[in-house]
Amino acid sequence: MFKKILIANRGEIACRVIKTAKKMGILTVAVYSDADKDARHVELADEAVHIGAAPSRDSYLQADRIIAACKQTGAEAVHPGYGFLSENEAFARKVEEEGIVFIGPKHYSIAAMGDKIASKKLANEAKVNTIPGWNDAIETAERAVEIAKDIGYPVMIKASAGGGGKGLRVAHDDKEAFEGFTACRNEARNSFGDDRVFIEKFVVEPRHIEIQVVGDSQGNVIYLNERECSIQRRHQKVIEEAPSPFISEATRRAMGEQAVQLAKAVKYQSAGTVEFVVGKDQSFYFLEMNTRLQVEHPVTECITGLDLVELMIRVAAGEQLPLKQADVKREGWAIECRINAEDPFRSFLPSTGRLTRFQPPKETMFSADTEHLYGVRVDTGVYDGGEIPMFYDSMIAKLIVHGRDRAHAIAMMREALNGFVIRGVSSNIPFQAALLAHPKFVTGDFNTGFIAEHYGRGFRAEDVPHDDPDLLVALVAYMHRRYRARASGISGQLNGHGVKVGEQFVVVTLGVGGEHVHTPVSVTDFKGNSGASAIRVGANSYQISSNGQLGSVRVEGFVNDKPFTAQVERGAGKNPLALRVSHNGTQIEAMVLSPLGARLQKLMPYKAPPDMSKFLMSPMPGLLVEVAVQPGQQVQAGEKLAVIEAMKMENVLFAAHDGVVGKISAGKGESLAVDQIILEFV
Repeated sequence: MFKKILIANRGEIACRVIKTAKKMGILTVAVYSDADKDARHVELADEAVHIGAAPSRDSYLQADRIIAACKQTGAEAVHPGYGFLSENEAFARKVEEEGIVFIGPKHYSIAAMGDKIASKKLANEAKVNTIPGWNDAIETAERAVEIAKDIGYPVMIKASAGGGGKGLRVAHDDKEAFEGFTACRNEARNSFGDDRVFIEKFVVEPRHIEIQVVGDSQGNVIYLNERECSIQRRHQKVIEEAPSPFISEATRRAMGEQAVQLAKAVKYQSAGTVEFVVGKDQSFYFLEMNTRLQVEHPVTECITGLDLVELMIRVAAGEQLPLKQADVKREGWAIECRINAEDPFRSFLPSTGRLTRFQPPKETMFSADTEHLYGVRVDTGVYDGGEIPMFYDSMIAKLIVHGRDRAHAIAMMREALNGFVIRGVSSNIPFQAALLAHPKFVTGDFNTGFIAEHYGRGFRAEDVPHDDPDLLVALVAYMHRRYRARASGISGQLNGHGVKVGEQFVVVTLGVGGEHVHTPVSVTDFKGNSGASAIRVGANSYQISSNGQLGSVRVEGFVNDKPFTAQVERGAGKNPLALRVSHNGTQIEAMVLSPLGARLQKLMPYKAPPDMSKFLMSPMPGLLVEVAVQPGQQVQAGEKLAVIEAMKMENVLFAAHDGVVGKISAGKGESLAVDQIILEFV
C-alpha cells in the first residue's frame, strides 16, 4: 500500500480523499493556489505545496507542477478527484511515465471513453444500448418515413445545423414524419443555409440514470447499483438519489450488466460511471462514461456501505476487489443536495465572499466502512469564516442523508436543510427546500425537464409555500417572548419601570403587495417553564419548547410534541427591530409589538425606497472584465453594457431600456460587490 499520496484537487473532494487516506494510514499532500492558501484541504493534509496563481489554468490545471510536487514530497500516487485534470488522458499517461501511480483508470481507458463518437462505437461493439438513429443526410420525405418506421416512433427529426429550437420536429407517425421532414428541411435552409436533416429515436420523458462501476487490474468488474440524477438545472445536477424511484429490478440488472460489459471492453480499472438516458417505458440508452469519481458518489456509499475512495486507492495499489457482484448491498435510501453559492432569487447568479457564519447540521452518519447507520453526512471544503473565491465552481458543500426509505430520506433532508446555517453569501437552500416539497418530486414523478417545466420563469419566494404559515408567526412570537423573559431578569432595573414580559402581542409582517399584515397572538408560559410556551394564532394553537441558547441562529425544539429545526435572527434584515425566521425554505421578517405599539405603527408614514433605475449595478460579486460603453454614448434596450466574471462563468449585463450613458463608476479589472454601481445614465 502507498505510504503517501498527493491530491491534485481542491475543495470538498480534496477533503474527502484526505479523510479516507488518513483512515487507511496514508500520508497526504495537498496542492493549492494563491486563492486557497488558507483553504480547509490545505489545513487537513500532512503537507501542502503551492502550485500557482488563483485562476485554475495557472494552478490546478498545471500538470507539470503537480508532477513536480509529487517528486518534491515523495508522493507515490496521485488522486485527481473530479474536474480539473481528472479525465485528462495526457495527464494520466504522463503521471504513469514518471513512475507515479494514477489513482484512476489507465490513460487508454480515459481516451477510449473521452471521445463521444468513439465511445458510442465501442458501446455498440460491447452490445450496450445506444440511441437508434440515422446519421447520414436524408434526401427525401419518403426515405425519412422509411427510416422513422425502422427506428420506431416517436422519432426526432433535426437539422444538422439546427439550434434555438429551429429545424427540429418530433414525429409520432408516418404523416408527422413526412410533414416534419419537409418543414425541418425548409426551416434549416432558410435559417442556416444548410438543409441536411437527420433522424434519431426520441426518448419520451427522459430520465438521467447512471450506474456506478468498479474494476480492478485482475479484470474483475462489478456494478454498485444506480443513481437517479434527473433533477437538473441547465444540465447541472441539483439533487441525486440512490436507488432510483423509477426503474424496476429487471431494468436495474440490465443496465448494470451492460455497464460492466462496457467497462470490461475498455479494460477499466478504478471507479467509474456509465450514464444512461432512460425513457418513460424504461428503455435505456448509453450517453457517456465518466472515467472518474462522481460528485454524487456518497449516495452510492450510503446504500452499499462501501467507501469508493478506498476502493480506488486499493485497486490502484494492485489489490483485487474485495467483493463479488452477489455481495453488493442495497440498503435504505440516500439523497444528496448540492449546496451552491448562488442566489436563487436573482436567477441563480454566483455569490462569492466570506462565510460570516457556516454551521452545517450535525453529522450523525458513521463512516461507511465502520457501521451502516442512517443519518446525516456533510462533505465540504469550507469552514466558518472562510472565503468562497470567485475563481472556482460554486459548491459550498454536499448534504447527504440516508433513511430507511425514500419518504424517510426526504423528511430527513428537509430537516437537515432547516438546520444548515450559511451567512455572508447566498445559497440555493430555499430552492432545494422547494424541490423536496414539490408533490411531483415526493411521488417520484419527474424527468430531466422537471425544473424547466416548473421553474422556467425563475424562482421566487412564492414558490416555497409553507404548509402551516401560522407556525412561522408562532415561532416569531415564541422567540420574542423568550428575549423579553431574559431581559426582565436583568438586575438593576428601576422599580416600577422594569421590562414586563407580557402575553398579548401583534406580529407585524410584510405582505405580498408591500402592505403590513397585523396578526394578534397570545403567548403564555407552558407548565411554568420559560423555555416552553403556549401560543395562539387565530384558531391555531401551538405548544413550543426549546432549550437552545438565545442568540444562536439555529433553534431546535418541539412543536406540539413534534421535533422541529428553524433559523431565527434578530436585526438580520433591513429592519433592526425585526426577527427573521426561516423554516422549510420559507422566510418571514416580522416585528413583535404590543397592541398599543401596533396601533401606533399603522400611523407611521411610508418611506419609499430610492429610485435606482438610472444606475447599472452589479447583480453579483465578481471581476469586471469589460465595460462596453463610454460616457455620452446612446444605448438601446438589449445592448451590452458590461461583462462580469464569477465562478468560471462570464455574465453579460444588458441595458434594460434606451438611454444615454453618464458617469462610469467602476473600471475593468475591478472586483465588484453585490449592488455596486458600475455606471449611471443621464
